[in-house]
Amino acid sequence: MKHLWRSFVKDYFTFSKRERVGIIVLIISGCFFYFLPDILVTKKEPPDFKAFEKDIASLKIYRDSSRAYRSERSDDEISYYYQPRKYAFDNNQEGELFYFDPNTLNQDDWKKLGIRDRTIQTIQKLIAKGFRFRKPDDIKKIYGLKADQAERLLPFVKIENITASSNFIKQHTPVNTFYSSQAAIKEIDINTADTAAFISLPGIGNKLASRIINFRDKLGGFANVNQVGETYGLPDSIFQKVKGKLHCNANSVKKLNINTADVNLLRTHPYIKWNIANTIVNYRQQHGNFKSLEDLKNIDIIDNNVYNKIAPYLTN
Repeated sequence: MKHLWRSFVKDYFTFSKRERVGIIVLIISGCFFYFLPDILVTKKEPPDFKAFEKDIASLKIYRDSSRAYRSERSDDEISYYYQPRKYAFDNNQEGELFYFDPNTLNQDDWKKLGIRDRTIQTIQKLIAKGFRFRKPDDIKKIYGLKADQAERLLPFVKIENITASSNFIKQHTPVNTFYSSQAAIKEIDINTADTAAFISLPGIGNKLASRIINFRDKLGGFANVNQVGETYGLPDSIFQKVKGKLHCNANSVKKLNINTADVNLLRTHPYIKWNIANTIVNYRQQHGNFKSLEDLKNIDIIDNNVYNKIAPYLTN
């Protein structure tokens, strides 16, 4: 038994020189790779919060000092420095000072006085509805005109041919009621009316008035009143309300010559799509010039509805 144990130890725990060298190299290599990450990675120093706390303290001191400074300023200074951004340009724009009659002053001259566009639109809408300034102090009641602006303009207001007689009061809207339901709205020509004229209509504001005029310019003029109802964003209820106050003089409508216009020119019109413009030009090249507008009906894609829509804007 003892012999067997010695034989087992000798067979399994006795190493040659080469094996001992291999074991030593293996152990050294294992230790090297085990401690390699600690050798390569530099130790990070713990974050220093003292500098951060110092910055926070200085920021707090600056904020507190700013509050103290603001509390000592006058109301005028506060309103100047802390007014909303969108009004900063308008309030700083003093404008020129000259004698004027607010009942006859045009938009450009209001701008020269330093009045912002929105307030000018309000004034024009009032004038279009029949409102008149009877005395200089009436400008103080304009919505959107600030008290300091009114005081600046007041010495230069010169109202002519306006009296405070009872007859005038009966014929015009009182000062404290800017919008009069009884003010007569004149009929307007949709091909010559400007923005102010459209704004005078009930339910039409500055944005809709601009859209109507832009649509008119793209068309080359309105051929009939119903086209106003096609304006983008114009509700049909509002159009039906103002339709009776509109009339159309179509003599000034701009027309395109179907015998000379190319595809690019034809397709610029809102009613003429690319396929229609291309077909008109191809038909002309194959059959010669159009003898009349009625020849357009020979083109398959131009039915009666399309023809009636585009015909007022074409000539041969």
